Amino acid sequence: MTDAPLEFFERRHVRSGTSFNYLSAGEIPFLEALLVGIFDCAAVIDLSRRYLYVNQEYVDFVGKPASEIIGKTILDVLGDALDNSYRMAIATLPTGGSIGREGWIDYGALGRRYIKQTITCYPQGSGPVAGHIILSRDLTDLKVQQLELEWRIEAQTQADTYHAVIVNNALDAIVVIDETGAVVDFNPAAVSIFGYSRDEAMGRQIGDLIIPETLRAAHDRGLSNYLQSGMTRILGRRLELEAQRATGEQIPIELTITEVRLGTKRLFAAHLRDLAAVRRAQEEIERQREALHQKDKLAALGSLLAAVAHELNNPLSIVIGQTMMLRETLAGIPMAADLVQRSAKIEIAAHRCARIVRSFLDMARQRKHERKSVLIPDIVKAALGLLSYNLKSSGVEVDIDLPKDLPVLWIDADQIHQVIVNLVVNAYQSLEEKTEGLRRIRISADHDPRAKAISLRISDNGTGIPPSIRSRIFDPYFTTKPQGTGTGIGLAVSRGLIESHGGTLDLDPSPSLGGAGFVIVLPIDDTGADPCTEDKPEAAFQAETTGRHVLIIDDEIEIANLLADMVRKLGFSASVATGGDAAKALFEGAIQPVHAILCDIRMPGGDGPSFFDWLRQNHPHLTECVGFITGDTLGPAAGRFLARSGCPVIEKPFMPDDIQRILKTLVKMDAPT
Repeated sequence: MTDAPLEFFERRHVRSGTSFNYLSAGEIPFLEALLVGIFDCAAVIDLSRRYLYVNQEYVDFVGKPASEIIGKTILDVLGDALDNSYRMAIATLPTGGSIGREGWIDYGALGRRYIKQTITCYPQGSGPVAGHIILSRDLTDLKVQQLELEWRIEAQTQADTYHAVIVNNALDAIVVIDETGAVVDFNPAAVSIFGYSRDEAMGRQIGDLIIPETLRAAHDRGLSNYLQSGMTRILGRRLELEAQRATGEQIPIELTITEVRLGTKRLFAAHLRDLAAVRRAQEEIERQREALHQKDKLAALGSLLAAVAHELNNPLSIVIGQTMMLRETLAGIPMAADLVQRSAKIEIAAHRCARIVRSFLDMARQRKHERKSVLIPDIVKAALGLLSYNLKSSGVEVDIDLPKDLPVLWIDADQIHQVIVNLVVNAYQSLEEKTEGLRRIRISADHDPRAKAISLRISDNGTGIPPSIRSRIFDPYFTTKPQGTGTGIGLAVSRGLIESHGGTLDLDPSPSLGGAGFVIVLPIDDTGADPCTEDKPEAAFQAETTGRHVLIIDDEIEIANLLADMVRKLGFSASVATGGDAAKALFEGAIQPVHAILCDIRMPGGDGPSFFDWLRQNHPHLTECVGFITGDTLGPAAGRFLARSGCPVIEKPFMPDDIQRILKTLVKMDAPT
């Protein structure tokens, strides 16, 4: 504003003689008072865009005193760019009219300003336009605040959208509560884990919602203490706790809690992860690790036994073979019935030893079971018959409760027989420590048609198994027996045999006699069952054997002589060699024609494979008449050789029927004698 605006107008009027001659003397103060009283920046310019008047707001906005503005042009005061802007705007003005404009304008040194402006024509009476009145309002601060607010709103909208996407799609449950413990957010993962809908959860107390009743008091105390003292041992830590579903089921969870401050308001965001599946997976991994560990132990045990199988099976072959021949010899002698029975028992025990060795080898080879249709009562009867003397001498009574209508099982009878014998032996050995009262063993069975399984229970009335070792009794090499009386492998092997049949062997949680108890569960699977419960015997050797000669090669002279005796009983003649080198020497001499060769594989004086290769070069027609007898075919070299040769093989200990069967395969009856 000028120091004397009224005088300025008057002077301007006198000089020009045209500027305000249409205004009366009373109108000039009115105009001055009008422009001085408004809050906007006001300026009056003539047609040359020269300032005639500015108010104080305009002076403050431009930052120059009125004396440097009045009489100067817009070009002089504001510069070329703004002068051009005003010139173009005024050019569009209709006569006697006004225009308004709003936007960002660059004021040079004053910077960019957001201006709302009107430009109005100022006529000379009813004549032509003498100038223009410019009213401007600086809205820069307001516009900046508006833009900042819009930015904040947009940022908040984006944050809310981002938050919603993250929270709603999080795999973990996110539950937010306020200071009172009321739920203010409950994401979809929480809905899935805890079973409440979002509407059901919102506003409810978290303690009533997912915290088990036994933990609610501790939760309330912890929240109250933190709100009062700020001390906590929970915030920011990973915790594993129990939580409760809508159904009342308790589940393990992993939990972290974070405090969120919104001004003076405090919220607590809990991230929860359901650990039920993780725990199940960990238990399964641990179970499989333990199973693998046990299998490794059993494999090592099987390999150990396989290494000595040859040495075990040779004497077993001698015991079985000589016992059978002794029994046959005694059968025709009067008053020898008792000796025949005793030899039969020796033979049965030797067969049991052979089956045990073969079972270990079968596990090590992972060979399929020799299954057939079997009744459990028959196996139990056979096992008790084998152990009858031991049970009687130990004063043990055996109660048997086996229903007559039990279904037939499709199993390897020898292996299940071995398991039952082992469990009964363990029972009566534990009862030997019982000094008072009766010693009893109970064997019972039942059929579960729904589960398609038979359960066989064997229990005793001894002292039982202490709880401290229950988890270890199936571990290989673990035994409670004194040193020298137990190997610790019986239960481990028995469980392995039952599991290989798809069944289970476990401790009986409630043994009927109160002592130790075991329960065997075997599935009923008759998909491959043979309706016949007994194997049909091989047809007798009907062909004429007189004049047929068999060469027997074995480094164990007792085995070789036993084989020779069995062969001669079938009508053949026989020669014996104690190794491959000795057999070659026989061929160099005057040996009679050979129609079949029974040869061991592992021998120090020239083994079976090297003799077979020599035979292929020197007597190739005889390679089809060779059968191998061995105490162990587990070794990879022996297995590869047998596959390469294509020769039949039987394992020690052998039976006369085995020898008859292999000779029937080897001997060509149309060959010359």
